[in-house]
Amino acid sequence: MDSADTELNSFNNMVAKAYPVRVLHHNNNGISEDEEGGSGVEPYVGLEFDTAEEAREYYNAYAIRTGFKVRTGQLYRSRTDGTVSSRRFVCSKEGFQLNSRTGCTAFIRVQRRDTGKWVLDQIQKEHNHELGGEGQVEETTPRPSRAPAPTKLGVTVNPHRPKMKVVDESERGTRSCPGGFKRFKGGGEGEVSDDHHQTQQPKAVNGTEPYAGLEFGSANEACQFYQAYAEVVGFRVRIGQLFRSKVDGSITSRRFVCSREGFQHPSRMGCGAYMRIKRQDSGGWIVDRLNKDHNHDLEPGKKNDAGMKKITDDGTGGLDSVDLIELNDFGNNHIKKTRENRIGKEWYPLLLDYFQSRQTEDMGFFYAVELDVNNGSCMSIFWADSRARFACSQFGDTVVFDTSYRKGNYAVPFATIIGFNHHRQPVLLGCAMVADESKEAFLWLFQTWLRAMSGRRPRSIVADQDLPIQQALVQVFPGAHHRYSAWQIREKEQENLRPFPSEFKYEYEKCIYQTQTTVEFDSVWNALINKYGLRDDIWLREIYEQRENWVPAYLRASFFAGIPINGTIEPFFGASLDALTPLREFISRYEQALEQRREEERKEDFNSYNLQPFLQTKEPVEEQCRRLYTLTVFRIFQNELVQSYNYLCLKTYEEGAISRFLVRKCGNESEKHAVTFSASNLNSSCSCQMFEHEGLLCRHILKVFNLLDIRELPSRYILHRWTKNAEFGFVRDMESGVSAQDLKALMVWSLREAASKYIEFGTSSLEKYKLAYEIMREGGKKLCWQR
Repeated sequence: MDSADTELNSFNNMVAKAYPVRVLHHNNNGISEDEEGGSGVEPYVGLEFDTAEEAREYYNAYAIRTGFKVRTGQLYRSRTDGTVSSRRFVCSKEGFQLNSRTGCTAFIRVQRRDTGKWVLDQIQKEHNHELGGEGQVEETTPRPSRAPAPTKLGVTVNPHRPKMKVVDESERGTRSCPGGFKRFKGGGEGEVSDDHHQTQQPKAVNGTEPYAGLEFGSANEACQFYQAYAEVVGFRVRIGQLFRSKVDGSITSRRFVCSREGFQHPSRMGCGAYMRIKRQDSGGWIVDRLNKDHNHDLEPGKKNDAGMKKITDDGTGGLDSVDLIELNDFGNNHIKKTRENRIGKEWYPLLLDYFQSRQTEDMGFFYAVELDVNNGSCMSIFWADSRARFACSQFGDTVVFDTSYRKGNYAVPFATIIGFNHHRQPVLLGCAMVADESKEAFLWLFQTWLRAMSGRRPRSIVADQDLPIQQALVQVFPGAHHRYSAWQIREKEQENLRPFPSEFKYEYEKCIYQTQTTVEFDSVWNALINKYGLRDDIWLREIYEQRENWVPAYLRASFFAGIPINGTIEPFFGASLDALTPLREFISRYEQALEQRREEERKEDFNSYNLQPFLQTKEPVEEQCRRLYTLTVFRIFQNELVQSYNYLCLKTYEEGAISRFLVRKCGNESEKHAVTFSASNLNSSCSCQMFEHEGLLCRHILKVFNLLDIRELPSRYILHRWTKNAEFGFVRDMESGVSAQDLKALMVWSLREAASKYIEFGTSSLEKYKLAYEIMREGGKKLCWQR
């Protein structure tokens, strides 16, 4: 038997006594499995349930013992088939929607595995409020008929090693492991050995399976550990991405990936297995993300001959630039200093064939491919059909650069540029495959998109806050307001606020989301930082300097077409295109999802022209806006108008044509806003800045208009982009420097879009065909007469 087989057998023997993930306890007859899903056990990562309902009942029973109530929180659906893939159960005091809630962050999240089981993969036990005694019941669902009784455990459970439960009582005690380390059984906050002497949580040891929470003394130790684990399991390792601090440039996290990750070489197949480590304040490293699933056959005992190089934590002499350096997989240490390309070579011929076929049908179809200047190979790709290019002339004032692929192990880095139409629906403005995440890639992409859109720059952009994206946006779209993606802000908050006390987190949330003006935010922020002595906290100082890009009080002054500041923007293609979309199905799924989106837009167009909502007041402004706005936008305006009746208005200042008013909600002294009005030109502004942010007048200004007997809204307060005729909005901008060639393209797209509607409705029946043909014929006569 060779050394590899010996090591494999040793590893297997070490886990031979492992039991499937269930919670064990003693009864009169010895150890047995808890049929109630481990209800007497503290929740820990890796706890497994048969159903999501079982997980809810378990957490509710735990809450009853601990002294808090449970609510059912968010659920997440698969992008592939729409089934529920994970659920969150939260403390009833989570959020701020009711006065009784304190923004508590305690929760558990369970995720459905391929086996059908549900596994607890995220947990937060800390509450920011006092806990009561037993007997609390779940807030949103009836209490179970019988709550599982607390169970006294006979085997302690290590929350960091949920995959193994020791069941052989004869082998209790410490056990030698390869490398001279000792393995301890069980443990709660710390590991507990046979004699019940508590010890610290063990560091990583060779022969142990990786798990979230595993600690290392250095990044090199983590690399060696993952390499040893890979040899036992049967795959090879490459050094993947690293991330640096924006403050001092030091390395903050590293990824080690399966050698078959990506598609840059024929031997690679997009394997998603990896281990990521994060540097701790103590100087050590901890596994914070992990994926053990491979999409290829494994070869246990195979040596890692990929030439792994020693890592130095300070980046000197090690692999400190993931975008530029990559180890060769074929047995040597050759380092190639070219930009990494995450797009598989097989994608290029597929997409180029598709683009060429589309150009034969759509004269306005645009595509471009970035070439590597060093070797002439294809890199990033951009494309947009004529409908997307025309949509940019209508709704390109606010765009979202959606890079959802960066959140997970997506095989293909597919990004979209999205706008929002006059029905507040997302519309496609362009698509891209992003070769890597360098400044050069994003520069090329934004410049190409700008060229495809005839140089029409957006006023505001929602995009990730990574430095390469920020630099590219500033260079290509100077003056545009860059707003950070909400999901990324939340992710960084969870990561950096974890060490802080609950009281600080609560006040932090209030400071950000309940302050109304920039002056108020700055004042509350500084008071908060001083109260907790956090002037030297690097991360807090850094995000405060960038407050204009993410704090609501600073964002309200810029137009974002009503995109919620704190809301998550759903991917344009939804579940149709995801990390697992096969190459052969990409085009068909893409076209099907795009057509579905555009069909929804056509339905809203039809409804806005053919349906009339009921009026709820006798105000002339309501009739005026019903005639002009689309259905969706009118309902928003109508709600503001109706709500204005719940407010009181008091003039506080007057000088010449300028007046100021205090608008306060009846019965609520704290909810008040200042409105400034000019009688000379009917200009008005409100401290809530709804018009600046959404392009619709707020209830406070409408209250002032009502008081001053202004019967119709001035034209400046009815944005053309929100009206039923918004598709002809580009006509207003014809004199804004658009070239004759670009103007002709705009007119072609507009006329083609109008003609397509005649064709669509005209071919639905013979009668409609005759009507559409007659209308077009009469129109043709007028065009000939004018000629």
